[in-house]
Amino acid sequence: MNKTPFFDAIRQILAIRNKLVLTIHTNPDGDAVGSALALAAFFRLHKQEVTIVSPNKFPGFLSWLNGSEHILIFDQQAKEVKAKLKEADYVFSLDYNAFSRSGTLQEDLQKLSCPFVLIDHHREPETDSFKFLYSDISFSSTAEMIYDLIAGFDEQYFKNQEIAEALFTGIMTDTGSFSHSINRSETFSAVARLIQYGLDAVHVHQQIYDTFSEARLRLLGYSISNRMQVFNEFSTAIITLSREDLNRFDFQIGDTEGVVNYPLSMQNIRMSVLITEKSDQIRFSFRSKGNFSVHELAKNHFNGGGHANAAGGNSKLPFKEAIDYLIKVLPFYKNQLNS
Repeated sequence: MNKTPFFDAIRQILAIRNKLVLTIHTNPDGDAVGSALALAAFFRLHKQEVTIVSPNKFPGFLSWLNGSEHILIFDQQAKEVKAKLKEADYVFSLDYNAFSRSGTLQEDLQKLSCPFVLIDHHREPETDSFKFLYSDISFSSTAEMIYDLIAGFDEQYFKNQEIAEALFTGIMTDTGSFSHSINRSETFSAVARLIQYGLDAVHVHQQIYDTFSEARLRLLGYSISNRMQVFNEFSTAIITLSREDLNRFDFQIGDTEGVVNYPLSMQNIRMSVLITEKSDQIRFSFRSKGNFSVHELAKNHFNGGGHANAAGGNSKLPFKEAIDYLIKVLPFYKNQLNS
């Protein structure tokens, strides 16, 4: 897409003091949180009044990031969030491109009359919902798009460690530590530039990946040894975790982050699926290797989507029936999974 008009729109927004609200998707991940924190820090350097809103709680392993303590959680602070939205001059949608992905925020967002600004790298954006759009599926992450936006102003902003650490967190986590979703050499160039400006990449990696609780590590082991089924005829592995399983290991938000990636380390597995039983729905996380599109699978059968090799979806079926439905769907994709 031609990003020049969007960048010009951002410059116009920054020309005067505004009240900006940055929103992220429900069940936020490292890319959503990192993108919001980096952009908020950049905007505050331009004297903007900025509020970050998350529909629900974000994973604890992201709470070390500078500024994360000021993120408003709609599920816990609805009155304060509604007031901020009502006062907003612009509302940004970061790392999601459809209001349905904003969870409990959706109804309040759709009531607003202020302009919406989209920055996102997922497929098929709801273009009619946004006045200004920066949408490009070639980017590894929304954080890389924020990097690109800030670099268009001045790379000197990357000396700000709050910005640099948040950007690296988003890029690193959304690429599975640089193992997928990298279609551009610029992704590595962006990380290199952040390091040149002083980013301690090892420190950030340790904060994200070396802070597991004992319960989280035991949940990982249990997931693989007790809850993984391998369907060799479909080159697929499925991990299923019920609410009982999660409660057994004192589940905290973010504890299943990355679990879906482990089965892909098996030589003959092309797709891995993690199915978790939530209080209101069954959540599917899909990962794949090669040219099999889990986006299409999630979109066609599980009210979801995402990227070619990483997608999500959900189901309102009972837990066992949702699992059985996925297994029934697999034969339709047998040739693609085994090609």
